[in-house]
Formats: sequence, structure tokens, C-alpha cells
Amino acid sequence: MKNITRYLGLVLKLLVFLLVLGFALKNSQTVTFNAYLGQVWQAPLIVMLGLAFVLGVLAGALALLPSTFRLRREASRKQRAGEADSAITPTDMPVV
Repeated sequence: MKNITRYLGLVLKLLVFLLVLGFALKNSQTVTFNAYLGQVWQAPLIVMLGLAFVLGVLAGALALLPSTFRLRREASRKQRAGEADSAITPTDMPVV
């Protein structure tokens, strides 16, 4: 069963790659990006779209960093508190 899912995943990845490759080949015309201060950059459309995708992923990852660090700090604090509680409880005391 593991081999079937591995091959199915491989076929799915190949299909996505072929779709993106076909999209890139159909949109190979040059587009112009006009930036501030009169800067102009010309590149194929697929390059511009790929750059926009990568910049969006980076912006999303940077937006998640503060909450990720906060959650890690809270988890380590709770883990240390749990270890301290287990170290304090004696096992030879009678239960009342």
C-alpha cells in the first residue's frame, strides 16, 4: 500500500510539473515591470509570476515568525513546569 501511495504522489507531482511547464511555455512573452524612480525591468511573464509567488511565500513566513517564537517559548515554559512538578512529588508518601 505504501508503494501505491508513493507512486500516486509521484504521478501527481509529475502532472503538476507538466501543467506549470505548459503554462510557462504558453506565457513566454516579455512583460514590463515599472518600479519607482523610473526603474524598468523586462522579463518573461512566468518569471514575473514566479517572483511574485516567492515574495508572497517569504512575506507569509515572515508574518508567522513572531507567533511561532511565542508558541515555542510557551511550550518550553510548560515543559519545564511539568518537569519541575514531577520532580517535587515524592512517591513514598501515603495517600490520605
